[in-house]
This record gives sequence, structure tokens and C-alpha cells, in this order.
Amino acid sequence: MYKLLIFIAFIIQSHSTYCQDIVEFGNNKSLGKYYNVRGVNFYTEQYGSGKPLLLIHGNGGSINSMAGIIPYFSQQYKVIAVDSRAQGKTTDISDSLSFEMMADDEAALLDQMHIDSAYVIGWSDGGIIALLLAMRHPSKVIKFASTGANIWPDSTAILPSLWKEEKKYYDDNQSKIWTTAKEKNDWKLFMLDWDQPNVLLSALHNIYCPSLIISGDHDLINLEHTIKIYQNIINAYLWILPNSGHGTLIEHRDEFCRKVNEFFLKPFNRY
Repeated sequence: MYKLLIFIAFIIQSHSTYCQDIVEFGNNKSLGKYYNVRGVNFYTEQYGSGKPLLLIHGNGGSINSMAGIIPYFSQQYKVIAVDSRAQGKTTDISDSLSFEMMADDEAALLDQMHIDSAYVIGWSDGGIIALLLAMRHPSKVIKFASTGANIWPDSTAILPSLWKEEKKYYDDNQSKIWTTAKEKNDWKLFMLDWDQPNVLLSALHNIYCPSLIISGDHDLINLEHTIKIYQNIINAYLWILPNSGHGTLIEHRDEFCRKVNEFFLKPFNRY
């Protein structure tokens, strides 16, 4: 999935040109700021004012991956966009990653920013991190929307054809000795999605905040897998976008923004 998501990130850059004519999201020299969190300098940009909204991008992406939705949400929220560990402008020289580690990063970053809790939108790997953030740090999440997330890494969760491509890449490269920092980092990001996540369905029962679980009807994540995630979260809602692939927030940007915002604003009646 990692190599495919790199391609998706490239497509996103071309689709977000309209807003980068004004602001270069992910490379905004006037607003970019680093926070030292858990031994790593995290690059962030903040836009707008109001209740905090944390954006979490996918594997191999950056703040720029979420550029298309920042202008909309920054009209009503204090948007906190972050380059995740080992991606974008956030450098991490450690030799491994885990989704649990990255969820803890987000919670610690909010603490560093003196933010008690936030709304969260996570895409792909960011959607996985959103799930784990709500699970491991429930007080930090008001509501969250997770699109294109999986909770285990095999062919029952992602398209079998894609899994086979990843398996071939792993088999061809598992014994290779990477030499440059970029090669090592790229392999680390690939291995993140190859080995992980490994979340039990029963663990999702520990998520209590309102959750919007999103997928495209021809997403990279198997629809049955997305439905299992939805069915195992107590206060979850399911939204399957017709005629959409993995990039729901890009392919259907306006509808995505409107529906997610309606979900955030909707009064919460506990099940």
C-alpha cells in the first residue's frame, strides 16, 4: 500500500493547486512551527480559530496531503495539521514505527499545545492512528472521522491484488541492506503497513466517542473490513461514498467536508 499511497500523494498535490496559489500548505514559512515531542521535532501548521481539529495524513504523505480540506474547516475550527513521525518535515531516525507510537505522539503533541481535546480527521494510516488515539487517549478526542482505515494488514483487510504486490516487494527486498537515510526511512514506512496494524475487533469496544467510519465503495480497504470496524465501535456511524476510491476527501472533497462537519456539529445521543 505504501508505494500506491506515494502515487496518491502526488495526485493530491496536483488537485490542491487551487488553494496553494494562496497558501502552500505543508510548506508555509510564515506559520510552520516545530514542537519537540517524545524526542522528535514535529512540524505543524495551524489555521483558523475555534474548537481544535487535528488532521492526520496517510503513509508517506504530509500536511500537503490534507490541503484540499484545510480551507473549508479553517473557517470554523482551529485546524492543527501535522507531519507525522518520519514523514514530511518531521524526521525520525529510529529504526521502526508503530501505530500505537504514532497515536501517543498525537496525544503528547496536543498536550504540548495545551489542548485538552480535539476533533480528529484521519485518512488511511491517519485513520488508523485516529482509531488508536480514541482508544488509547479517549479524553483527547471529542469526535473523529476515519476514512480508509484497516485494523490488520492481510488480504482480508486490503485488496488481495494489492496485498500480493506488497508481498512481492517484501520478498524481493527483505534481505536488502539499505544505505541512505531515505532508503532506510522508506523501508521503515513500508514495513509499518506490511506488518501492522494488529488491532483486535474487541479492542474497538474501548472507543466511546462518536465516530464516523468512512470508505469509498471501491476503496483499497475491503468494504467488509470497514463494516467490521463500524460494527465494533459503540457510538459509530458508517458512511460509504458511492463512486469513490481510497481518496474520499479528494475525490468528493466538498461532500466530504460538508458531511464530516455535520457529524461534528450534530448533538451526541449516547447509544
